[in-house]
Amino acid sequence: MRLKDTGLTSQDIKDKVNKYMIETYERFDFLAERAKDMYMYDENGEEYLDFYAGIAVNNAGSCNEKVVAAVKDQVGDIMHTFNYPYTIPQALLAEKVCETIGMDKIFYQNSGTEANEAMIKMARKYGIEKYGPNHYHIVTAKMGFHGRTFGAMSATGQPGNGCQVGFGPMTYGFSYAPYNNLQAFKDACTENTIAIMIEPVQGEGGVHLATQEFMKGLREFCDENDMLLLIDEVQTGWCRTGAVMSYMNYGIKPDIVSMAKGLGGGMPIGAICATAEVAKAFTPGSHGTTFGGHPVSCAAALAEVNELIDRDLAGNAKKVGDYFAEKLKGLPHVKEVRHQGLLTGIEFDDTLNAVNIKHACFDRKLLVTAIGSSVIRTIPPLIVTEEECDKAFAIMKEAVESLA
Repeated sequence: MRLKDTGLTSQDIKDKVNKYMIETYERFDFLAERAKDMYMYDENGEEYLDFYAGIAVNNAGSCNEKVVAAVKDQVGDIMHTFNYPYTIPQALLAEKVCETIGMDKIFYQNSGTEANEAMIKMARKYGIEKYGPNHYHIVTAKMGFHGRTFGAMSATGQPGNGCQVGFGPMTYGFSYAPYNNLQAFKDACTENTIAIMIEPVQGEGGVHLATQEFMKGLREFCDENDMLLLIDEVQTGWCRTGAVMSYMNYGIKPDIVSMAKGLGGGMPIGAICATAEVAKAFTPGSHGTTFGGHPVSCAAALAEVNELIDRDLAGNAKKVGDYFAEKLKGLPHVKEVRHQGLLTGIEFDDTLNAVNIKHACFDRKLLVTAIGSSVIRTIPPLIVTEEECDKAFAIMKEAVESLA
């Protein structure tokens, strides 16, 4: 839909949003009318270099041609049917995902928080049915982030986070331990603990990477104690971190893994994959979804996954991510640059505010996100080149210098 076809101005659109929508986001002050590959465009055709990719969604680039073609093809056949009949996109995507990441079974959802909710439910049901009615306890990491439904936000170890404040008691059954502290995680477990749930990179927590020792130690500890290892790959999955899934960087495998964002190529989809044994916990009536496995979203996801694999965008994320991270260390007032592939956090000293840097970058036509007051996060499409990273660096340097 183009603005010229509506008879409205961009200010008219903004006024309607302000009048009718419940706003919980701090908007960029521009009207996004089109997007293609590494750029977004306003109603005047002004281009913005996109280093946030819809928050780690558009991994193969905005409006990837093969994803768009798959959507157009599918939408004319079956747009929605629910999960009573078999559908072709569901079946083909299930095979592609499971075979690619080495898991046995998949269950489709609509978003990352729903995927994490399903992962929590599957783990708890598995524990209760196998070990007894109290065996549902899960240990997660402090400063992690798992979503905004009650189970997912209760798993989020940030009691002061806006996603939890004001909503009353969280769901019972979670404990929290410091990230990358293996002994603390072991100590937090009880005789009723069924699982440890972790992000391989804490994206919303400031882009902090799990260590090899920590991830390997969690896998071994879970194996030794008949516990499940749940890995949240909603933001890190599908080639973002230099491997198809971030857990592959550590040489381990989860019992259940959640995914969303980069899976769909811009269409809403989430999923969990599990081992065949753990997947048995979900029986008819135990879990469901009206739109999960939506034919159009599955068709888009299949095209997206094929693009990611066929073009080795995980390899590009590793190569270009390393290049960009090294270059970012040359920014003024940088304390630390943390990255895995093309998930990068730039932490600045306390003389600068990350939100101000974000807006200064926006004024110069670069889109990035801020985490708290000190960290800029960049999560560009995985098709990004070193030349585009040079351009982003130059804009960020100018933005920082204008504020210093």
